[in-house]
Amino acid sequence: MRANLTPDLDLAARLFAALRARTHDGVGITREAYGPGERIAHELVLGEAAALGLEIATDHMGNRFLTLPGADRAAPKLVVGSHLDSVARGGNYDGAAGVVAGLAAVAGLVRAGFTPGRDVAVMAIRAEEAGSWFPVSYPGSRGALGRLAPEELEVRRQDSGRTLAEHMAEEGFDPEAARAGRASLTRERVAAFVELHIEQGPVLEAEGIPVGIVTGIPGSRRLRASRVLGRYDHSGATPRRYRHDAAIALAELAHRLDEEWARLDAQGREMVCTFCVLATTEEAGFTKIPGEARFQLDIRSVEMANCDALMAALHRMVPEIESRRGVRFVLGPETGSQPGLMDAGVRDGLVKAACDLGIPHRLMPSGGGHDAAAFAAAGIPAGMIFVRNQNGSHNPDEDMRMEDFAQAAAVLQRWMAEASA
Repeated sequence: MRANLTPDLDLAARLFAALRARTHDGVGITREAYGPGERIAHELVLGEAAALGLEIATDHMGNRFLTLPGADRAAPKLVVGSHLDSVARGGNYDGAAGVVAGLAAVAGLVRAGFTPGRDVAVMAIRAEEAGSWFPVSYPGSRGALGRLAPEELEVRRQDSGRTLAEHMAEEGFDPEAARAGRASLTRERVAAFVELHIEQGPVLEAEGIPVGIVTGIPGSRRLRASRVLGRYDHSGATPRRYRHDAAIALAELAHRLDEEWARLDAQGREMVCTFCVLATTEEAGFTKIPGEARFQLDIRSVEMANCDALMAALHRMVPEIESRRGVRFVLGPETGSQPGLMDAGVRDGLVKAACDLGIPHRLMPSGGGHDAAAFAAAGIPAGMIFVRNQNGSHNPDEDMRMEDFAQAAAVLQRWMAEASA
């Protein structure tokens, strides 16, 4: 029977088309966390799940669980899925591909009359892209796992100014249950979690490989609201030795930190370092020496020691630049997350599935953060499958070939069938 299992690609194509049509914003895709776009996406997914006859449940965070019952309903279940929200003016596949693949794989099991040995649940997760809406990591999955801190419910969405709790309540969910630490998923009741996701980077496309098996998800150290304070002066009348140029000071920090990253990279210490914002303020203008600049910094690595090394270098550089250039850095609060190493058993099972199907693949770390990291942190065995994609991610040009999606979904389905036995 397993040899005849194939994902339902007609369902996948239909759902991708509906998601694009219903959440297109005129430029790209916008499915705001705990907002109308995410709500529409969940409604579309629920419609397909109902047509398949799956059991449908919703937890206090608004996560959806679309379950194919197994032969042993008391056994810990398999959970697969991803998120349905997006960044503003993003692409159609980031996150959604994992939910669609889960449904397509389960639909193939139903079509073949295959009953898994244990329950298999497709999870449509809330608010993974919270970093672009609320400054908090993985609230949907961490809330399901009972690991969302009460104060995180009070962070405000960047476009509305209202809190995560307010947006949850507006959508009909229960922030007070999250505040009390309620868990809809526990280590005892979940055997494993697997998330399929587009790669978001160029590696698989450059190497001509359709599928990646993820080894780990990076941790991060982040500065979200940092400033450099100098002094505004006339650009023509102020000699160099009298300047307190905030923009040049910031440019020096960015250049020197990039050089340190290159040095560490040459040692084989894999990480990424991004000045996501590097700008003067609205007061800047022609004929003015910039008196203030602002920046956001995002350092990520699967090895937290690499993040620590680069942040230590920053803290060495800042006082040197302050002294030489007569400016003051205000770094502000630091945020971040811990790395999530994927479970070796789940990883090996995914590799075996790809090998059994003859699908080209490679082992690789993730560059971005994903809900799988929250499961790993909660002690639930977690794994990830990457699908090759084109034109990057978090932009309207994001793309993914359906033949690559089909191969990744086949790996997911094969793993499901084997792991549910």
